[in-house]
Amino acid sequence: MTVSVDIDLGYEFAVKAPLKQVFALLADVPKSASHFPKVKKLHDLGDNAYRWEMQRVGTAQVGIQTIYACKYKSDEKKGSVTWAPHKDSQANAQISGSWKITEGKGRTDIVLKTGGTVDVALPALMRVIVVPVVTSEFEGLVEKYIENLCKALGGEVE
Repeated sequence: MTVSVDIDLGYEFAVKAPLKQVFALLADVPKSASHFPKVKKLHDLGDNAYRWEMQRVGTAQVGIQTIYACKYKSDEKKGSVTWAPHKDSQANAQISGSWKITEGKGRTDIVLKTGGTVDVALPALMRVIVVPVVTSEFEGLVEKYIENLCKALGGEVE
């Protein structure tokens, strides 16, 4: 049996680095992914598609490993990087999202939107426990990712 967990996150923040530097980092998936916590392996599937294989989290009795694949598109003129699910037989999640990058006064403004569905192979009775745990884990990873990116980009503008 499978429990599906829907995730929908949005964040806005600003960094001190110039727009070109920010775009270069976020458009380079392997470089950007190196700042994401708990990535076990990033597989290059070709044609700007990647499979993210995350580290297993949870307990010995109830462990969850998320695997998903996305195809990325970037447009420097629009200041955007987008990703959408890419067909992958190993995936147990469908994730999509976008970065919107704009130049501010002495700063670069960044908007992240991401979400999708994570399928967890557990009995439906576990839904009450699994949904908040998976949601919290995903939020925590994304927040740590943003923190790591901010450090790499000269710090967050308060």
